[in-house]
Amino acid sequence: MSAAKVYRFVLAGIVVAALAACGTLPPHEERTLAAPTPPPGDTALMRVAQQSVPDPSSTAFRLMPLGVYALDARIELIRRAQSSLDVQYYLIQDDRTGRLFMRSLRDAAKRGVHVRLLVDDLYTAGADPMFAGLASFENVEVRLFNPFCCARQSVWTRFAASLADWQRLNHRMHNKLLIADGAIAVMGGRNIADEYFARGMSSNFFDMDVLVVGNVVPQLRAIFEMYWDSREVYSVAAIVGESSDRSNAQGGFDRLVDEGDQMRAVTVPPVDMLAQHPLGVDLDTGRLTLSAGKAIAFADPPGKVMATSAEMARQMSVQMNIMDRVALSKTQVVITSPYFIPGADGVHAFADLRRRGVEVAILTNSLAANDEPAVHVGYSRYRPALVRAGVDLYELSAGGLQGGAWDMFPGLSHGRLHAKTAVIDGSTVYIGSMNLDPRSDTTNTELGILADCPGLARDVVRVVNAARRQSAYHLQFGPDGESLRWLGMGERRDVVLSSEPEASPFADFRNMLLEPFVPERLL
Repeated sequence: MSAAKVYRFVLAGIVVAALAACGTLPPHEERTLAAPTPPPGDTALMRVAQQSVPDPSSTAFRLMPLGVYALDARIELIRRAQSSLDVQYYLIQDDRTGRLFMRSLRDAAKRGVHVRLLVDDLYTAGADPMFAGLASFENVEVRLFNPFCCARQSVWTRFAASLADWQRLNHRMHNKLLIADGAIAVMGGRNIADEYFARGMSSNFFDMDVLVVGNVVPQLRAIFEMYWDSREVYSVAAIVGESSDRSNAQGGFDRLVDEGDQMRAVTVPPVDMLAQHPLGVDLDTGRLTLSAGKAIAFADPPGKVMATSAEMARQMSVQMNIMDRVALSKTQVVITSPYFIPGADGVHAFADLRRRGVEVAILTNSLAANDEPAVHVGYSRYRPALVRAGVDLYELSAGGLQGGAWDMFPGLSHGRLHAKTAVIDGSTVYIGSMNLDPRSDTTNTELGILADCPGLARDVVRVVNAARRQSAYHLQFGPDGESLRWLGMGERRDVVLSSEPEASPFADFRNMLLEPFVPERLL
């Protein structure tokens, strides 16, 4: 090593050590969990919600599988809100979708709507001016979940400044939720970024959200309040400092969100694959066409991020609740999970279902479609056992099998699965933020809804079946009964592959090298 390289190495070590030495969060104000603020008594969205639910004890749903419809629904609700917007996300990207979203929140606040935004702090690096700028407007509060203390310009400098806090910072809030006027909610798998709404330049996610009206919305609002008032949350001003010039902060925010192609209108097809109209069309009629049923909402407590052991975190986990319900199924289970690492216990549970005659179909990402290659290493360890147990295992094609296109999902020329759903016995539906992997189980907080709603169940299965037929491979054993092969679906049933489909030799080789070193508990 040359003297110059030694110098740079030592200097980098000194910088890292100095950053690590300075990393502490500010003192936390004492908070008590307040009762949820009662929703407004009379707004246009409240009236639509009341007209759209058959009775006060039920909940009604609209599945949103098409990305542009899901974005349009969020923007419509924000634009029509008159009283409050409660917003909670793992990721709000500083891209054209994130800026459109943030711009819409600002405009709502200017109309007098009380806006509360809670965002996990992992992916806010470099975006402090955007979040602090929004917080500088009247009627807006912005808080960060489990924040980094300092050196906030990049992910690497943040972690370097907080090395002693690694265990805390490895835990994140993975929840996704928007509630307008305490009356209509949107929740599910999507974060706020281009690739979740088929607006990405290279690849996009196949995902699902659900619009929710009725009895479960107050439960979702209470969950939001629990997080909003938790000790794991800090105001953005406490972390990044309060601007001495509010008008300057507002001007910077306005320039960020008002200039650029995020100003373009979101183009929405007249109907989606479920023959649903854009949300604004139905809102204008004063009544939504929905599927009604019963539901409960549940979430990991925010304190899960402070659990001192995996077992303690697991006792708080949403995943335990869902897998308990899956284990009780009688006829059929249909699951989508982009990051799927069942572990030995999960394999045993699915094998037990098959022994009882329950059909089990699971859709996850292929290696080529997975944006987390290390996760695929963990998953691939369990593929043979799942197939041997009789599980119908499907892997999503990145490019689509029908002529290389996702015909039913516009914008997904290169697709990745991100939907987290389960349908049990054709009537019970789970939809939310939880993956079936160790990170959701013991590390991140998650949010979900469990609904007894045959109409919603039919819609989820219909969308999953379309994705399986059009853009997935079915895994089976080859003639030797040991090696896996990938079979095309639909019109491509003649496709039979004996290695990871669409994956480059480098990707396959990289994962082979990673396999002995990937700690499954961290995936």
